[in-house]
Amino acid sequence: MTVTFQVSAELSARVPAELRAPGRDRDAVRLLVSRDAEVSHHAFAELPLLLRAGDLLVVNTSPTLAAAVDGRIGDARVVVHFSTRGDDGRWAVELRDPDGRGTPRVRAGTRAGTGVRLSGGARLRVEEPLSAGASRLWWARVSRDVPGLLREHGRPIRYAYTERDQPLSAYQTVFALPSRDGSGSAEMPSAGRPFTARTVTELVSRGVQFAPVRLDTGVASAEAHEPPYPERFAVPEASARLIGAVRAGGGRVIAVGTTAVRALESAAGPDGAVRARAGWTDLVVTPERGVRVVDGLLTGLHEPEASHLLMLEAVAGREAVARGYEEALRGRYLWHEFGDVHLLLPP
Repeated sequence: MTVTFQVSAELSARVPAELRAPGRDRDAVRLLVSRDAEVSHHAFAELPLLLRAGDLLVVNTSPTLAAAVDGRIGDARVVVHFSTRGDDGRWAVELRDPDGRGTPRVRAGTRAGTGVRLSGGARLRVEEPLSAGASRLWWARVSRDVPGLLREHGRPIRYAYTERDQPLSAYQTVFALPSRDGSGSAEMPSAGRPFTARTVTELVSRGVQFAPVRLDTGVASAEAHEPPYPERFAVPEASARLIGAVRAGGGRVIAVGTTAVRALESAAGPDGAVRARAGWTDLVVTPERGVRVVDGLLTGLHEPEASHLLMLEAVAGREAVARGYEEALRGRYLWHEFGDVHLLLPP
């Protein structure tokens, strides 16, 4: 059982940091730093001062898709969240009921054979659940190319805790790289969002290195906090070699986001050596499994009972996570993708 706590609604970051006050950039968020039970409070702009020459930041380059598309089932309005592209051309999708404040409710009654008329005239047909016994995500076929559909008629997925729709650019990190096939993440790899070109430049000037990996995130469960479904990932050969060199030289490998942890640990052998790999991962990182590669983690603040908290405990230990969240609540840090961030470092 992981740490437990309660987060009040007013601690949700409702708009991006750069819109909360004039003259701000996206790095105008707070940074909580945990080392075991020791906690300190900083601005994100101080990150270059908190790391050291020889450290390696592993970043997720997956771009965020405009993954929400309006549709109709009969006369009823529906929003389709496109989650993950399958190897057979189908897409895993989630159907939700809109109410003008994001898409807060999973649509009840979805079953095999359900047809959806999508914006732009495309047709979607639900075929089977993504996993046996589950009813939230379904494999579906679409009558046209999905990347083109999303570019023309999609918008970023938005949940009810946000104030209003934002442009897709608000959901792209400085590390995002477009893919040739138009694939990407249904939800932003948000730990990388506060980075700006200025921050990256200062980190590099201080001897901190970067290694790119990719993991395309699917649609999260905002209600049930399910473990993540299988996701596509890739760890390039150059990144695997750099990680090995940094570890051999005594540097620290710090993942930017839980997605980067999942990719790295999926590419690590039992000996902890990272090798170039690409494909699907169903790995769930828990304290029992532990981590083989990652020394530290920069991540957002996660909701109570979220499965990501188990990964945080695997990296930093239960005491550090519990103490960090206690301080985040006391200090009124902001939650969710536009919120503040948490850096967990070894002692």
